[in-house]
Amino acid sequence: MAKRNNHSNTAVLDAETGVAAAQTLGPGTVTLSLSVNGRAVSVHVDPATTLVEVLRHMLGLTGTKVGCDRGACSACTVWLDGEVAVSCMTFALDARGKKITTIEGLANGEKLHPVQQAFIEHDAMQCGFCTPGMVMSCAALVEHNPKCTLDDVKLAVSGHLCRCGTYPNIFKATLAAAKGAGR
Repeated sequence: MAKRNNHSNTAVLDAETGVAAAQTLGPGTVTLSLSVNGRAVSVHVDPATTLVEVLRHMLGLTGTKVGCDRGACSACTVWLDGEVAVSCMTFALDARGKKITTIEGLANGEKLHPVQQAFIEHDAMQCGFCTPGMVMSCAALVEHNPKCTLDDVKLAVSGHLCRCGTYPNIFKATLAAAKGAGR
């Protein structure tokens, strides 16, 4: 029988067979340590808790929105180690050991991220519901590719749903931010 450890998600060797076996966490809550917006936090969660639930309901970071709760609208987009991730489809346990950045952590103090500033300057939001997720995806694009093209921006937001239809302004804002970042 494989040894179980409720505080780890690593494989362990079965003492009898020497074969690696996956560990099972739970039932019940487990203590989870996360790095969110540069701050270490600890929460007690059921292993099936999603990252968006932890962010919004346990940590009060409500900038990350829940639209469809199925990973289809991308309103819940955050960064995990600088890469975009839909937090409604990510188990909180899977974020262990990663740097989580939410819309609240994107600015540098009072100084907005260039994409946030460009969204304001180019009126790239209407109702604002999709805006945090859009900003996170566009900011990741600009961070990784400051010489991005319109096609790159369209690809970056292709999984996002903006019911207000502000896509043209989102494209302009992102390209403007990239132009400023590429100096």
